[in-house]
Amino acid sequence: MLKKILVFIFGERLQTDLPDRVRQSIAAQQIESEKLISWVQLLLVLIFGTLYSLAPSSAPEAGFQPVPWVLSAYFVFTVGRLIASHRCALPNWLLMTSIIMDMGLLMILIWSFHIQYMQPASFYLKAPTMVYIFIFIALRALRFEPRYIITSGAAAAVGWLCLVFYVIWSVPEDPMITRNYVTYLTSNAILIGAEVDKILSIALVTLVLAVAVMRAQRRLYQAVSESMAVKDLSRFVSREVADRITSADVAIQPGDGESKVATVMFTDIEGFSTVSEKLSPQELAGTLNDYFGALSEVINKHGGVITHFEGDLMLITYNAVTPDESHAVNAVKTALGIQDITNSRTFGKGATLKTRCGINTGEIVIGAVGTADRLVFTVHGDNVNIAARLEPLCKEYRTYILVGENTADACGDECVFEPVGEVTVRGRETPTKVFTVKT
Repeated sequence: MLKKILVFIFGERLQTDLPDRVRQSIAAQQIESEKLISWVQLLLVLIFGTLYSLAPSSAPEAGFQPVPWVLSAYFVFTVGRLIASHRCALPNWLLMTSIIMDMGLLMILIWSFHIQYMQPASFYLKAPTMVYIFIFIALRALRFEPRYIITSGAAAAVGWLCLVFYVIWSVPEDPMITRNYVTYLTSNAILIGAEVDKILSIALVTLVLAVAVMRAQRRLYQAVSESMAVKDLSRFVSREVADRITSADVAIQPGDGESKVATVMFTDIEGFSTVSEKLSPQELAGTLNDYFGALSEVINKHGGVITHFEGDLMLITYNAVTPDESHAVNAVKTALGIQDITNSRTFGKGATLKTRCGINTGEIVIGAVGTADRLVFTVHGDNVNIAARLEPLCKEYRTYILVGENTADACGDECVFEPVGEVTVRGRETPTKVFTVKT
């Protein structure tokens, strides 16, 4: 029961500890928040000073003027902390100390008004500067750590309580306490109930802000954790697929998918087995990384999405994950770009990697396949199978690019094709017209 109440108030806790890299990301955000807080506090001090200097003064001109001195001290303190926040991450003890000093200087500023205007101590309890206490408490909400809000609120409540006690005890023979509300408003007398209300207001505002920030903090941790997960996921699948998975309105289930007219390309390295036999595992991995990195540049340039890796094979889609009206043309341009790359350079420690490309256009299904516990986000359908079959047929036709009839038709006059015949692709009864690309 208690657990449910805590979850209802503060929100759901993370079920696992945050990884160090996530904590570091959050810590970096908190450092930036502290810089913002320091700038806002400097702005507040400047506003205090400007209002004080512009407002007509009814204070006696002779004698000691404490308010300008307190404002000057607070200005110096704020500038020092601003500089420190930009130079390094402020330690927790220094932040706690500075929060207490903030509130302490504000209380001294409020306290100094009765000296400035040569009035009884009770005079400062009615100073409008009291509302700045709530601004200083709320300011700590810019940083997603409730303990600093609580520290600020506690310091404010204790500080105001001290101001009230000072009024009561500064002149023991005349505590100036009244129970009449009208007398309280029209004289320097104090109403204990009114001061209790102020302290309760400080406490309640602090509590509400702390709870709100606690809830927001937990959501922040979840959001940062999910953001890092998307970033990591995009290293294993394309960014587009990762965004599609994480932004889905409901959790993706096995069999979820949609039908789209798209273009699919399969690529494979010619004679890869022979190449891999000559390389150590480390050299092979380095060579493939170099190869995939070079090809991904031209794939990204033409709007392709690498949907699947398997050994040296790549499955690339166009208009399946991201919209692309010229998907067939862009697929062919990608294949031509791949040929330019593989013909003009080597990979790893001098490996030549000729690449075959099979391209087909048509209606496909893109979605999740697998079990409830383990899914693969991929494309499937008859037109995908044709593209997969065309790639190995490049060897038979002594070319490195083969496209299906649908792709050639979809490209129109954008590309020049040369027919190589009709092929009955394994698994299909209907012959498929096959073309190569003239360069």
